[in-house]
Amino acid sequence: MGTVSAPKQDRSRATRQRLLEAAVECLAEHGWAGSTVSVVAERAGVSRGAAQHHFRTREDLFTAAVEYVAEQRLTALRNALVPVQLISGPARTYGAVQELVGLFTGPLFRAALQLWIAATNEEQLRARVTDLETRVGREVHRMAVELLGADERRPGVRETVQGFLDMARGLGLANLLTDDSARRERVVAHWEGVLRELLERPTS
Repeated sequence: MGTVSAPKQDRSRATRQRLLEAAVECLAEHGWAGSTVSVVAERAGVSRGAAQHHFRTREDLFTAAVEYVAEQRLTALRNALVPVQLISGPARTYGAVQELVGLFTGPLFRAALQLWIAATNEEQLRARVTDLETRVGREVHRMAVELLGADERRPGVRETVQGFLDMARGLGLANLLTDDSARRERVVAHWEGVLRELLERPTS
């Protein structure tokens, strides 16, 4: 048997990418109930058969979409590490807080949330989504510590960083229904002060 030609492989990868991006958009806009393989295929500009060639079931498609979302979320955070790590002091803390809150208030988080909701009722999705979010949560926490320049060996630091991330997730939830930007700015400013005070506190 001959090998698959490079152009054909490239087209296949491009089709898969379009399907994943369309699935993410559908989840964010229509939720689980309104996101079917047919709807995603139409949005991606491919046939249903082509979609099912890449993803045998609806669960396969949307689990892959959430993995894609997770990687996009983590890539955005990794990219944010670079400029923030070049600064120090209050400006670094403020930049880190803004980047981390942005991770939970954008469309990628909205799409991931739709899959969490679906997973509460879909047994086939639940284990996959739970495992994925455990890995993502662990990586986000690690990068938050790195962004903030936090020393988790100090008492209270780990709990405060995790509390901040839980708060940021809550801001993302609040942002689903209304434009919560005004209140969010006040909350972000408060947490920036809390984190800065903790991180700058002299060790005893």
